[in-house]
Amino acid sequence: MTAQPSQVDVRAPRFAAGVTAVVLAVALVTGSGWLVAAQAVVFAVGVVAGLRVSPYGLLFRVLVAPRLGPVREREPEAPPRFAQFVGLLFALTGAAGYLLGAPVLGAVATGFALVAALLNATTGFCLGCELYLIARRALPART
Repeated sequence: MTAQPSQVDVRAPRFAAGVTAVVLAVALVTGSGWLVAAQAVVFAVGVVAGLRVSPYGLLFRVLVAPRLGPVREREPEAPPRFAQFVGLLFALTGAAGYLLGAPVLGAVATGFALVAALLNATTGFCLGCELYLIARRALPART
């Protein structure tokens, strides 16, 4: 008997990407490594604890979802959770760049994360999710 994979409301990752885009845009404009680091913490919670308990996931579940009506579509949690991991890597790089005196590195890494978040928020296309699917196809199946 196999465990059922965790499912999430498809609207939640897109909402989280919108909030992430705002945070990263402000961080990019202000050059704030601490704000990028705070976003990295948000990504880390999503990676480690899951999307339902991540800060933006909680915000969506408590404040936004009740106003949108019932869930019509769900998706596996693994691809967006992997996307959070990719975002975490870029946010850590961006924060380190800003905080350790390499602002160009900070801006470039934050900019890449911002582009991915904007793409997801505005079109629903998740780059990290696509990377997850490519990796799943490329790697041999576990036995």
